Amino acid sequence: MSPKPEGDLLIPMPDTTTPLPLSRSRAEQIFPVLTAAQISRIAAIGRMRAIQSGEVLVEQGDGAIPIFVVVSGELEAVLPTSTTETLITVFRAGQFTGEVNTLSGRRALARLRARQPGEVIELSRENVLALVQTDAELSEILMRAFILRRVELLRQGVGDVTLVGSSHSADTLRIKEFLTGNGHPYTYIDLDRDADVQALLDHFRISTSDTPVLICRGETILRNPTNQQIAECLGFNQAVDETQVRDLIVIGAGPSGLAAAVYGASEGLDVLFLETHSPGGQAGSTSRIENYLGFPAGISGNELAGRAYAQAQKFGAQMLLANATHLICTQIPYVVELENGTRIPTRAIVIATGARYRKLALENLSRFEGVGVYYGATFVEAQLCSGEEVVVVGGGNAAGQAAVFLSESTKHVYLLIRSTGLADTMSRYLIRRIEETPAITLLPHTEIIALEGTDHLERLTWRNNQTGETEEKDIPHVFVMTGAIPNTDWLAGCVALDNKGFVKTGPDLLPEDLSIAHWPLARRPYLLETSLPGVFAAGDVRGGNVKRVASAVGEGSIAISFVHQVLRD
Repeated sequence: MSPKPEGDLLIPMPDTTTPLPLSRSRAEQIFPVLTAAQISRIAAIGRMRAIQSGEVLVEQGDGAIPIFVVVSGELEAVLPTSTTETLITVFRAGQFTGEVNTLSGRRALARLRARQPGEVIELSRENVLALVQTDAELSEILMRAFILRRVELLRQGVGDVTLVGSSHSADTLRIKEFLTGNGHPYTYIDLDRDADVQALLDHFRISTSDTPVLICRGETILRNPTNQQIAECLGFNQAVDETQVRDLIVIGAGPSGLAAAVYGASEGLDVLFLETHSPGGQAGSTSRIENYLGFPAGISGNELAGRAYAQAQKFGAQMLLANATHLICTQIPYVVELENGTRIPTRAIVIATGARYRKLALENLSRFEGVGVYYGATFVEAQLCSGEEVVVVGGGNAAGQAAVFLSESTKHVYLLIRSTGLADTMSRYLIRRIEETPAITLLPHTEIIALEGTDHLERLTWRNNQTGETEEKDIPHVFVMTGAIPNTDWLAGCVALDNKGFVKTGPDLLPEDLSIAHWPLARRPYLLETSLPGVFAAGDVRGGNVKRVASAVGEGSIAISFVHQVLRD
C-alpha cells in the first residue's frame, strides 16, 4: 500500500477565532507565565529573534521542533486543513510554546505563527533537553506544561489525524488503541453514527470496505493501515545509525523497560528502547492502578506509561516503535535485528518483552477478537460497551481492576474464574470493591465454552466446571485477562528459559544452564542477568517475577546498576 495525498480535506472544524476552552486554573497550569529571572536563564542559551505578523515559525509536520519564549508580541498555534484552521491557543509575553513532541523529536502537531510582531527567544530541541536535565525549576515548569498540553489535546480530540471507522471493526479498535497508547490525539468519525460521514467518503472516493481510513495531516490517506504504516506517516521513529554501538538497548516498554530506560538515560548511558505497540505493556491496558506507591487516588496504566515515557525522553533516551525479531548473540557487541532488517549493535541489553494473556481455548475465538473479545479494559474499550452487559475472565488484579472500572459504565459485569475464589490471586482491596459493587457478579468454577455471532459477538455460553451446568447469555463483550505466556520466541536459544518459556536469571541459573550456554566468565551471573553476559531480564518476561507494577519498575532500575558494572568490566 502506498499512501498518497488525495484532494482537499472537508472535515468540519470549530471556530477559528476562539481558542480551545480551558478553565482558568487549568489554563494557568498549561500556559504559565515565566518570571524575568527564568526568561533571562533561557535567553542565555537561546537565540533572540524578531517576528513579523503572519510569519510561520513551525509548520505542521516539522521535526526537531524548537520552543519559543514570547518576549513581546503574540504567537498562535493553529490546526490547519487545506480549507480552514482551528485556533488552539495564543501565546503572549512570558509564555512559551512546545509540548511533548519537542522532547521525543516527533513531528509538530500544529502550525505556529506570529499573530503580532515582536521578539521571541528560540530554543532548539537539543537545548530544551539540556535545560530540563540541568535546571530543576525550569524543568518542573516545562515538563508539567508539556504533559498537560498533550493531555488536553487528547481530551478534546484535537490532533493532526482523523480516523474514519466503525465500532464493529476490529481494525478500527486496533488503530484507536495504537494512537491512544502512544498518546497521539486524533479526531474520530464513526461510520455508524455520524450523519455527515457519507460526504467525506464520497469526496475521497472511499467505500466502506476501505475503512478504517486514517487521514494523516489532512493530506495522506491510509486505508486500513498497519501500526507500522501509521508510525511511519506520523514520524514516530527517528532514523537509526546502524554503525553506532549503543551502551544499552531495552527491548519492551512496559513498566520494567520504561524504568530501565529512565534510569539508564538519567545516569548517562546511550539508551535505545524498542516497543512493538505502545508504551505500557500489560499495565498500559489497565484502567486504574490503586496500589502503586505514591498514587493514593490511583492512576491509569496508560497515564503512568505516558509519564514514564516523557521522563525517558527528558533524559535523552531514544524510542523506536519496532519489533525486535532476532538477537545475534554469538558476537560482541551483540546485535538486535528488527523486522525491517535493521541491525543495531549494543554493549548491553535489558529484555523486558513481558507476557501476553492466555487466549480462550475456543475454535472461533479469532473471529471475535476486537469485535467482542478484548485483552485490555481502557476508556477506548469501555466506550464500546456502555450500558451493556459484559464478561471479565480472570482472577488476578488486572481482571479485578477491569471489572470495577467497567461496572461504572456498563449494565452489569460477570467476573468468571475457574477456581473457588479470589483470595489467592487478587489484592484484598479489589476483592472488597468487587464484593461491595452490586453491578458485579462473581461466578466461581465457571468457564466460557462457546461464542456466537455474525460480524460481532452476540452471545456466549458458560459452564460450571463442578456441576457441568451450562447457561447461554446474550452478552456481546468479553474481556480476557487470564494466565501469562512470555514473549520469548524471538530469543531463539540465546538465553536459558524455564519449562514455561520464561527467562532464567541470576541465582535461578543452574550450573548445567551455564555449561550449555558456554558462560565465559569466572564470576556467576549477576542478579537479573541471563545466561548471556551483559544481557538482563526484568518484569513479566523473567522467571519467578512478582506480578506487580512496583516490582517490575524495581527490576528495571536494579538491572541498570548491573549494566554499569558490565560496561566497566
